[in-house]
Amino acid sequence: MKHIPKLSSSPAYTTDWGSAYCGDSLDLLSQFPDNSINLVMTSPPFALLRKKEYGNKEQHEYIEWLSEFAKIVLKKLTLDGSFVLDLGGAYQKGVPSRSLYNFRIPIHFCDDLGFYLSEDFYWFNPSKLPSPIEWVNKRKIRAKDSVNTVWWFSRSEFPKADVTNVLTEYSDRMKKLLEDPDKFYDPKKRPSGHDIGKGFGKNNQGAIPSNLLQIPNSESNGIYMTGCKEIGIKSHPARFPAKLPEFFIKFLTDPEDIVVDIFSGSNTTGFVAEIERRNWFSIDMEIEYVAASAFRFLDKGCSADELFEVYNLIKKGCSVDITKYKKQMCLFREEQAGYAA
Repeated sequence: MKHIPKLSSSPAYTTDWGSAYCGDSLDLLSQFPDNSINLVMTSPPFALLRKKEYGNKEQHEYIEWLSEFAKIVLKKLTLDGSFVLDLGGAYQKGVPSRSLYNFRIPIHFCDDLGFYLSEDFYWFNPSKLPSPIEWVNKRKIRAKDSVNTVWWFSRSEFPKADVTNVLTEYSDRMKKLLEDPDKFYDPKKRPSGHDIGKGFGKNNQGAIPSNLLQIPNSESNGIYMTGCKEIGIKSHPARFPAKLPEFFIKFLTDPEDIVVDIFSGSNTTGFVAEIERRNWFSIDMEIEYVAASAFRFLDKGCSADELFEVYNLIKKGCSVDITKYKKQMCLFREEQAGYAA
C-alpha cells in the first residue's frame, strides 16, 4: 500500500482517492516529501497578451515565474516520475509574429533546472475557435492556432512509462489485414531498406499512438458544466478535456500512484485519476473554482439545492467528504421517497 502524504492544510474536499486544496501551490507542493510524487500533470495559465480572469503572467516574466514551481516539482518527483506540462502558444504584442516562450521553457528546464525532456507532444483541438481574432478573423493573414505544446519532462532518463496502456484503435484497413494478412499485405522492403516482414500482421490489441493527440475540447453537458449552469455560476474558462490527462495518467502511472495537479482549475486531472484509481491531489488559488470542481464527483441526479449546498460549504471553508455526503443524500432521498409513498 502506497504511503499517502498528509498536508498541514485542510482539503476543501476529499473523495475515495483524492483531496482538493485551495491555496498557493508553492506552499502546498513544498509539504510533499521528496521523491513521493509519480506524476505532476498540469496546465498553468498561459503567457497570453490578453489578461484572463483566472490570471496569467506577461511573457517576459513567465519562464521565471513557472520555474519556481518546476524547481519544487523536480525534488518531489520519484526518480522515475514525470512532469507533464500543457502550454498554449501566443503572439508577440501588436504583430503577427509568434512568441517563443513555450519553446524556451523546455530548454531552460533541461539546461538549467535538471529535467530531461522525455518527449514532446502536440495536442490538436479540432473544435478550437479561430484565434487570434486580429490576424485570423479580421485581416485573414494567419491560420487559426489550434495546437498546444505538451512537454513530457522527467527526473531521470528512464521514467516509468508503458505505451501498451494507451494503444489506439486499429484503422479499418488494419483490422482487415489482421483478419487475413495474406490477402491484404504483401511484405516487401521499404525504400529505406527496412524489411517489415509478416510480423507486421500480429494483433497487439491496438496501435501505438503518435505524439500528435487529436482531442476535441467540446464537452458541454457533463455534470460539471451542468452543475455550474444549474446554480448560476461561471465554469472555469480554460478547462482541458478528460482524454488529455487520461492519456498521460494511463501512460505514465500505475494504480495507487500519486498524481498531482498544481493549477487544477475545474479539476479534470483529479476526476480522471479517481476513475483510474490513482491517489490524487489538486491545488488551485481560487476558491470558486475549487468549490465548483467538486461537482465532478457528485451523482448526476443531484438537485440544484444539493449542488448549491456543497458549493457553499466549500466556499465557507468547510472540508467536505464527498463520499460521505453522497451517502447522506442517498439516504435522504430514500426517506423522502418513503414519505411520498
